[in-house]
Amino acid sequence: MVDVFEQVEEELRSERYRRLARTWLPVLGGVLAVALVAALAWWGWQSYVTSQADKASAAYEKGVEALQSGKSAEADAAFAEAVKAGGGYKVLALMQQGGLALADKKTTEAVALFDEAAKATRDPILSDMAALKAAFLVMDTGSLEDVQKRLEPLAGDKRPLQPFAQEALAMAQLQHGKTAEARQAFVQLQLGQDVPDPVRQRAQAAVQAIDTGTAASLPAIVKAAAALPTPAATAAPAVAADAAPAAAAPAARP
Repeated sequence: MVDVFEQVEEELRSERYRRLARTWLPVLGGVLAVALVAALAWWGWQSYVTSQADKASAAYEKGVEALQSGKSAEADAAFAEAVKAGGGYKVLALMQQGGLALADKKTTEAVALFDEAAKATRDPILSDMAALKAAFLVMDTGSLEDVQKRLEPLAGDKRPLQPFAQEALAMAQLQHGKTAEARQAFVQLQLGQDVPDPVRQRAQAAVQAIDTGTAASLPAIVKAAAALPTPAATAAPAVAADAAPAAAAPAARP
């Protein structure tokens, strides 16, 4: 009798397992399939990103070599290829293209390229560098309001190029006849704690020029002195990781 009960219990247990298997095996199979698809998609995306980075690196280096050889058209084409590939080299290539456009006296195009470069990276140094280059160019033809709109965010607290942006703002004020405001800004730069020595020295000279009435030539002088170089290819790997650039060297004209 005991054997009969054990046999019935075993059959009931087997039937319960079969029901559980019919219920959960399809679910488990679906989960595993989704996980496999996700893993393959991630691997494919990583491979694509690596491939694009390699293409961008090669194109950017080709552009730098062409630029150093004086082949501007080839350099521009190579930088355009690096921009198309995207990634960390995009911002560098756009800035190089901006320099080439400026060398050809295409100021409007250069401003647009520097603006695009500023939006192409999360690295604050490169972003502000490109934005500051564009602002310097706009200073020649734009209104004071346009220049202030560009420079005031760059001159805020904890911005990496704050002193340079503050100096440019003072120069814009001086250009538009706001001498008292410009002088006050230069005095603050002269006395600031974290102001680079070149900026401090130019601020001191600007205050003296304003006081002696010889400040008319200052904007052009400071614009030339404060223009920042475009980062070289050695900075690109750091940019690709959204880190600060490792080096900077003159390439295209600012």
